[in-house]
Amino acid sequence: MSVSKLDSVEDFNNFIRSPALGVVHFSAEWAEQCKQVTDVLEELLKLPEIQSSKTQCAVCDAEALSEVSLQYKVDSVPTVILFKNGTQVDRIDGADAAQISTKIKAQSLNKSPAEITPQKLEDRLKALINKHNIMVFMKGNKETPRCGFSRTLIQILNGTGVQFGTFDILTDEEVRQGLKEYSDWPTYPQLYVKGELIGGLDIIKELQANGELEATLNP
Repeated sequence: MSVSKLDSVEDFNNFIRSPALGVVHFSAEWAEQCKQVTDVLEELLKLPEIQSSKTQCAVCDAEALSEVSLQYKVDSVPTVILFKNGTQVDRIDGADAAQISTKIKAQSLNKSPAEITPQKLEDRLKALINKHNIMVFMKGNKETPRCGFSRTLIQILNGTGVQFGTFDILTDEEVRQGLKEYSDWPTYPQLYVKGELIGGLDIIKELQANGELEATLNP
């Protein structure tokens, strides 16, 4: 089971009519946070308890289906709305992964959010760090860095030709603060290779100057 795509108003209306929980992610291609939310939904759909509840998740382009966005008062992305039998039962505005997970589990299992044990922050951080062989935690994303340090690091990585993923720490304060303690590294950006912290921009510049960066990125 995976996140499906709703391409029309008819698709949307058919999707939300199910008696089982239907989760609609109002998204936009240009928003990095939306990609992160879709990843969260993909991971949730792998859980046995979610699969047994027949919960379904779908992505809806908020701009392409503007009349649906207007109907459900979606004025920013990402927005996640939960439906049962065509009725909205809950919503989450923004890329709050913990809240999205908790509310979907609660509605899927017919429990209150208070009864759902949230994913431990350490487990979340480990999952994010290991999401790609090379992961960068930064302000902004690889397309739109939001600080000079992050921009310089992305330029260096782009110059190597390696594939890498990014996480925008400005979208998740829990991750932003928690990762500092988890890795004992107080500043951003932070670069990880196969789950191991390499360091920040200064370390990457040093590796580049010494001709060691390529070997570090491809251990």
